Amino acid sequence: MNVIFLCTSNLNRSRTAENYFRSRFPEINFRTAGLSEKYCKQYKTILCTEELLSWADKIFVMEDMHIERIKRSTDEKYLHKIINLEIEDKFAYFDDTLIKLLESRVALP
Repeated sequence: MNVIFLCTSNLNRSRTAENYFRSRFPEINFRTAGLSEKYCKQYKTILCTEELLSWADKIFVMEDMHIERIKRSTDEKYLHKIINLEIEDKFAYFDDTLIKLLESRVALP
């Protein structure tokens, strides 16, 4: 299974999710990316591409605006793969509260 976690800048939420779940599910392929070209350039992080969306069996996003950004650039092609975790952009990398939210909202086999 291929799973991608997406947030705005690919700094805290998505990277925390990728690294945390990779350690718990080594049999699953995880990737991460950001959906803001501006912030990904600023922080030198990975920007989401259609190739990444196509690669993923499951796409976890953090907010409604992430779904809208994907929809704007790819229409409805990937919407069936998307799960919105509804996690605000207020957590530092590997924050304990962020980990608890991810554990309670991410369903993996």
